[in-house]
Amino acid sequence: GKRWHMVMDPGAIRRILLEELDNYPKSQVTKNLLRPAIGESLFIAEGAHWRWQRRAAAPVFSHRNVMNLAPVMTAAAERCAARVAAAGPRAVDMAAEMVRTTFDVIADVTFSGDGTFDAEGVHRGIDAYIAEAGRISLFDILGLPDWVPRPGRLMAGDSVAEMKRVADTAVEARRARGHAGVPDLLDLLLDGEDPETKRRMSTPELRDNLLTFIVAGHETTALALGWSLYLCAFDQAVQERARAEARSVLGDRAATGADVARLPYIRQIIDEALRLYPPAGIVSRTAQTADTLCGREIRPGDTVIIPIYALHRHHLLWSGPDRFDPDRFADRKAIPRYAYLPFGDGPRICIGASFALQEAVIILATLIARFRVTPVPGRDPDPVMILTLRPQGGVWLMAEPL
Repeated sequence: GKRWHMVMDPGAIRRILLEELDNYPKSQVTKNLLRPAIGESLFIAEGAHWRWQRRAAAPVFSHRNVMNLAPVMTAAAERCAARVAAAGPRAVDMAAEMVRTTFDVIADVTFSGDGTFDAEGVHRGIDAYIAEAGRISLFDILGLPDWVPRPGRLMAGDSVAEMKRVADTAVEARRARGHAGVPDLLDLLLDGEDPETKRRMSTPELRDNLLTFIVAGHETTALALGWSLYLCAFDQAVQERARAEARSVLGDRAATGADVARLPYIRQIIDEALRLYPPAGIVSRTAQTADTLCGREIRPGDTVIIPIYALHRHHLLWSGPDRFDPDRFADRKAIPRYAYLPFGDGPRICIGASFALQEAVIILATLIARFRVTPVPGRDPDPVMILTLRPQGGVWLMAEPL
């Protein structure tokens, strides 16, 4: 009795994400999957509760604040390069390496190496939750009420409880101690307030949003980097061009925030990887009132799905959509806006998009300048959707120091 629609028309997508935002809140399936881990945070909240949080959090990701956090990204890129070099002349799982590197970044920019925060404990909790609970339950597809237990989510309950306890402790410790030096994400959120209502986040609201930024802010960037390196390994001409750009800007050092604007081709590679392998491969909404999309009737309660992976490879919207071609992003104004949605769009566009892109450019440029990556025969990754579009089996590449 449930109606599901797949929407691939840019005009209809614009209506869902921008023009009729309140009529298309995030789907109940999405909320059921994520609410146990991240509560009513920015990612899940709707209406007025979402708006005040977004206003309070927006300054956290201002250009100045993102640039202030760039040295953490540079240091993580240096450590990553050292680990890859130390691995010697053997295959490296770049997917796992990128997860480690981006988690280093998000842990440092969130808690500044704060001794009260067990980063590894939170990481284990996230992994356990996604592994057990991050798959859509048959109960969700059948539309069973929220109060019917989902077995996977029950199994992951202990991991989630421990993760929240660790984060609560860290938030309270920082609130009591205050901050010094360059403010990190926790400092910025503690200082943030809604300019309209002057409301500030409580400890549970801070914790849920921090966990949202940790969950969303490391794996998605790691996936973009893993797929970027995979694609570069299969196209040595692209890789050589990227290396020439990186070396001309960086020489022997790691990339910094100030270098990002001077690395346009590295950015194009990341943009193209996000097109071919978007980390958020699917978005779903639940219609609240009757509507019409592409001449089709939408009834209240219908699930409306934007299959971003398929949208990015749509033959009516892209020339040679299955081809890896970073030059298609040389002129970003030529890209149809609602045909390319790696970070969503409209008022709910990913709040951390600029943070993620800066981090990805810094790490990719540093690695490409120092290593030649080539494929490992027989170890091609398969893209698999488990909340995000993951490379099953890892991204195994040979990394030859230069």
